[in-house]
Amino acid sequence: MKKIKITLGWQILIGLVLGIILGLVFYKNTTAITAMQSIGTMFIRLIQMIVVPIVVSCLTVGIANIGDIHKLGRIGGKTILYFEIMTTIAIILGLIVGNVFHPGDFINVHSLHATDITQYMTTAKTANHTGIWGTLIGLIPVNIFNSISSGDMMPIIVFSVFFGLGTAAIGEKGKVIVDFLNAVSQVMFKITGWIMKLSPIGVCALIGVTLAELGVSALLPLGYFVLLTYLTMIVFVLVVMGLAARIFGFKITTLLKVVKEEAVLAFSTASSEAALPRSIDKMTKFGVSTSIVSFVIPTGYTFNLDGSAIYQSLAALFLAQAYGIHLSIGQQLTLLVALMITSKGMAGVPGASFVVLLATVSTVGIPVSGLTFIAGIDRFIDMARTAVNVIGNSLATVIIGKSEKEFDQGKEQTYLKSIGIK
Repeated sequence: MKKIKITLGWQILIGLVLGIILGLVFYKNTTAITAMQSIGTMFIRLIQMIVVPIVVSCLTVGIANIGDIHKLGRIGGKTILYFEIMTTIAIILGLIVGNVFHPGDFINVHSLHATDITQYMTTAKTANHTGIWGTLIGLIPVNIFNSISSGDMMPIIVFSVFFGLGTAAIGEKGKVIVDFLNAVSQVMFKITGWIMKLSPIGVCALIGVTLAELGVSALLPLGYFVLLTYLTMIVFVLVVMGLAARIFGFKITTLLKVVKEEAVLAFSTASSEAALPRSIDKMTKFGVSTSIVSFVIPTGYTFNLDGSAIYQSLAALFLAQAYGIHLSIGQQLTLLVALMITSKGMAGVPGASFVVLLATVSTVGIPVSGLTFIAGIDRFIDMARTAVNVIGNSLATVIIGKSEKEFDQGKEQTYLKSIGIK
């Protein structure tokens, strides 16, 4: 008999469905919640274990291969400009949807259940005092090993860029470093393959614990807001990202088929890190040069958070409307600028999107206490925004690769055929 093979994408979807069932069956069951939380945490820790070695090895080799600091500057400038344009459009889209559909008008904010947000308040206060200069200073590592141990991605990226340039500068002597780090990256991708076989179990546990803790009832009072947020993100992916893809000569639907497993994994775990190793590997196989992939994707996980940007602007308007606060055009422009700045300064901290809101809403007179009422559903929205972030970074990689003429169309066609996409 012919053996039936279920692809990883379908396995993850099955894990997602089973997780929903387990979450509903074991609602408020502390023993089951503890077990699922522990399994989910172990899976995320396995992913976190390999993220930094992959970023350091791939980025250093990629920069060493670029070699030319002027070319690197051009790629870096182009990448940051693209990120800023896309996240700004995402923020504006969130504001437009909030103004058109008024999700906060259908809510009695005082009837909602408040959730403790103390853990986010401390981070937001620290970030507010840091400012733009503190953020820039924080990009430069004092001790790279300390940054590696804490998983602070931007200092790691800065160090890897300098290390790669230094490796290229010493010529033939640097070849041993490149060969070594190439071997490290290959080992890490092999380990990634092993860990990904556990992803259906990790997804099942993480979805299960979310529903078991919160239940579907947590979604009902804020269902319209959640639905509107999801629909806005879908429109952004299909229309805005679709237009960007079309400008550079490819279809967003093709890219979505390529990264569907990573998107589902990111959605299920609400963790961008869970999809990062596979995204780097897959975009390289898709035809983008290693040097572009290794620079754009890690940087994008800090600066190109399109899903988060949509949520932040829409949530801010939602809270203003729920409290009956009318925000003028001027105040909304202030909110836009504030989100553009704070969203970059907060990238990489736990609960970054929520922390950005805490640091921003008070600038336009929205009570910070309002965030306690949407904290309970943040996990559900986090799943969608994380998936959009992953898709956005994959799109950015292809666009930058094509703009630099470092996209191999022959490799693209070969890869698409190998995964059954025509």
